[in-house]
Amino acid sequence: MRQEFHTIHLRTSGPKLYEFTSQVLEWLRDTGMERGLLTIFVRHTSASLVVQENADPDVRRDLTAFFRRLVPDGDPLFIHTMEGPDDMPAHVKAALTQVSLSVPVQGGRPILGTWQGIYLFEHRRSPHTRSIALHMIGE
Repeated sequence: MRQEFHTIHLRTSGPKLYEFTSQVLEWLRDTGMERGLLTIFVRHTSASLVVQENADPDVRRDLTAFFRRLVPDGDPLFIHTMEGPDDMPAHVKAALTQVSLSVPVQGGRPILGTWQGIYLFEHRRSPHTRSIALHMIGE
């Protein structure tokens, strides 16, 4: 059994889904590992991770619109507004989704469905650089 670690840095420009499947595939290829378990972890409390359709961009737009309506910016319910009206809503959206993914790997590739991609779901309006930790254990 081997372990490999890597960090991907993604620049974001506002709330939406940012696909980074190709960066994961490239790193996995470079490890030379054929099978095992890949863990993907976003190191932030106002962004999350999702596996989602990568064929029709309307899916990504609709998800962003749904979460915007579900947890609107500036809701008077929230006390925590230290970084602006989108601060606490971003934390809630991250809590409703995932900050960690486990993806099996076989043949040196994540076992994803035909239309699935790996995405960072940015919940803040301001541009950010997000750090995503990758950990592969296998052979």
